[in-house]
Amino acid sequence: MAVKIIRQANKIAVLGSPSSAAAMAPGHEGAPAALRAAGLLERLRSVGYAVTDLGDDPPQLYKPDAESPRARNLPSVLAELEALKPRVEQAVKSGALPLILSGDCSVALATIAGVRRYFRRVSLVYMDCDADLHTPATTTSGCVDGMVVAHLTGRGAAEMVRFWSEPPLVREPDVALFGVNRMEPAEEDALRDSPLRRYFADDVRTMGPTAAAQAAIERIHGSGHEFVLHLDVDVIAEFQATDNPGAGGLRLEEVREALQVFAQQSHLAAIEVTAYNPTKDTDGTGARMIVDLLADVLGKRLEIIGPAVAPTESVAASPAAAPATAALSSPQPEPALPAVAPGEAWSSESLELDSESADTVAESTDATASHASGETDEPHS
Repeated sequence: MAVKIIRQANKIAVLGSPSSAAAMAPGHEGAPAALRAAGLLERLRSVGYAVTDLGDDPPQLYKPDAESPRARNLPSVLAELEALKPRVEQAVKSGALPLILSGDCSVALATIAGVRRYFRRVSLVYMDCDADLHTPATTTSGCVDGMVVAHLTGRGAAEMVRFWSEPPLVREPDVALFGVNRMEPAEEDALRDSPLRRYFADDVRTMGPTAAAQAAIERIHGSGHEFVLHLDVDVIAEFQATDNPGAGGLRLEEVREALQVFAQQSHLAAIEVTAYNPTKDTDGTGARMIVDLLADVLGKRLEIIGPAVAPTESVAASPAAAPATAALSSPQPEPALPAVAPGEAWSSESLELDSESADTVAESTDATASHASGETDEPHS
């Protein structure tokens, strides 16, 4: 059977993944709570969104992990991913836009795996000061967050690569590194012969953020199939409320301009905000900056996407699946997506995706539009 998803343009589902396990120090695990406390949900509601807070996963904390110096805390990182993935699946199925708040960039594996539960091909815009192309063989720190893009594209720690049963999670040509401003020699070597799309901070500044963002979307086919937007706040030049602030990167207004292009794409499937460290933000200035940035960018998305998108049909199905039976012409009110207490997780049904029909999705501005689903017995992962 098939799953029909009709996006609700005015709905956002906020998911917290409070973790610093993949980072270089503790503190990042406080990011979801701190951003909520800074008024994120209220600001999103004030610009027109119906916001559901799905709560937090169990915290996963940094530790030195001398026994695994080249890939620290892998069991904790994997526990983080396993907890988050089914909740992303549920948020996607609800029709809301998932907004994932985390300390660790490694949540990208869970986010993309959750989106791929319903869409066969998913691209990635990776806004980060770092390329995150290390592997356990090349790292000098053992920081798993420095390996995210390598893991997503099928290289690195076997436990992370196999998080998705049919690696890679994302094809290299479907990844756009955006705003990168620092790389180590091993990462430069990895990138030299790679088909990864890359838009370094200097290139973005030369092209202009809008033109660079539009080019990135075109290169990863983000106007034709779903993509995830990853925002590591260290891409903002001199942003101090993070473990490793970047220098000479993109100015705040350049980040805002690029984000507006990415956020206004109808195929945007999820947004991640990572690497904010509230222990380095004693007066809350950094949190307020992030909240203002998201409210501004997503408010403009609603102004543009909301009125413009007409309800159309898209179905993700296995080859033997029968057509979905729910009619778009007679939508029934959809129950509100219930909030989840911190530490609770969503369950999700199995679905095998083997059809290229999952490459498109319907969006609707009707807050009462419904979706219907049927499932097969085996998921991709």
